[in-house]
Amino acid sequence: MTTPGLTSRRVSELGLGVLAVIIAAFGYLLVQLSQTPDVPPDLWVIFAGVLGLFVLAHFAVRRLAPNADPVLLPLAALLNGLGFVTVARLDPGLGRVQAVWTAVSIVAFILTLALVKRIRTLERYRYTFLFFGMLALLLPLAPGIGKTINGARLWVGIGPVNFQPGEAAKVLLVLFFAAYLVDKRELLASGRRRLGRLRLPEVRHLGPLLLTWGVSILIMVRETDLGQAMLIFALCVVMLYVATDRASYLVVGLFLFLAASAVAYQLFVHVQTRVVTWIDPFRYANDKGYQLVQGLFGFAAGGFAGTGLGLGSPKQIPNVATDFIFSAIGEELGLIGTVAILIAILLFVGAGLRIAMRSERPFSKLFATGLTAIVGLQSFIIIGGVTRTIPLTGVTLPFISYGGSSLLANWVIVALLLRISDDNARGSPARRSQIAARAP
Repeated sequence: MTTPGLTSRRVSELGLGVLAVIIAAFGYLLVQLSQTPDVPPDLWVIFAGVLGLFVLAHFAVRRLAPNADPVLLPLAALLNGLGFVTVARLDPGLGRVQAVWTAVSIVAFILTLALVKRIRTLERYRYTFLFFGMLALLLPLAPGIGKTINGARLWVGIGPVNFQPGEAAKVLLVLFFAAYLVDKRELLASGRRRLGRLRLPEVRHLGPLLLTWGVSILIMVRETDLGQAMLIFALCVVMLYVATDRASYLVVGLFLFLAASAVAYQLFVHVQTRVVTWIDPFRYANDKGYQLVQGLFGFAAGGFAGTGLGLGSPKQIPNVATDFIFSAIGEELGLIGTVAILIAILLFVGAGLRIAMRSERPFSKLFATGLTAIVGLQSFIIIGGVTRTIPLTGVTLPFISYGGSSLLANWVIVALLLRISDDNARGSPARRSQIAARAP
């Protein structure tokens, strides 16, 4: 049962979501008009399909999580819609595949809401999730099914289906981190060992976290995936800091990261390549720096307002639909479009952190923080890479880049955040007093 105030949340969600669908449909129309003067005959079919998917997701939230935050679903729909428009503009074939994955992701979103009735029930299976998370991370190294695409061994191929199990691993590991840190946060916060001015806990309490650090290094070495390794390690450090409120863990984490990066730079050619092209990409513009230079040219061509949807030349950038989709948006929508994307991502992260802050249970608080950090850190890593703020790493831009595995994982994250938000609302003192006041 919902109060009138909570019902207005769902009305706001529906209105914002319909607006997001209209923006995506209008963008698709502009892309098609850039190629032909006629309105595409499939416009209304696509509009009805996208609107139907959002309405289906909205009614699932209304039925399964009626007290949840009203902002997350429309923001995810907006980013997903803009991503579909951009991918379809770059490659209509990939656009059709992305549309199918969007539908599959919405189904996964609804199933997650339906199956996870209480978020705290997941806490019991922490080591099971750790096992499957590690298995998913290491699965691309398995002979026979592991595949190397574009120089990175991130893929698993089973028959005609290729997917990245690392996308699911991030969610599973965040779930484990949250459950483990709830149990060990006092021991981790009150370290008995001293290292200079730093107080550290017993090594046995850091065992699973050190294991994660080791696996992230293994990923960087064997799978040549800097982005995944950086993201997993950053998630571990952020959640450790939030759980203990100890800045010393940030210092230790930074030291471990710099040490691993220095060793990796000395030992592995692909790490050296990423660093030298980051420092001076124009020196290598004809070979290993070509992709980054073309991305920077795309931003420059876009200027303030962009060339217009369908009127730029983003296809000159290799792998533009995955790693460099932000550059394509920058070229055709300009500074206005890229800032709009950044604002939408920041609003999503802000909504996720607000859910975390309102959580009364430590597990829910840490879990929501970790899920939000996945989206925020991954966005920073890839946007920072294509804008040459940090060395380029191959991760996807959440909800926007082409890729079914990433899209599916991001929609599951939205469902889990909405479940935590609904639990918060139903468990808050104000909500309990409302229920008690209506009781006979």
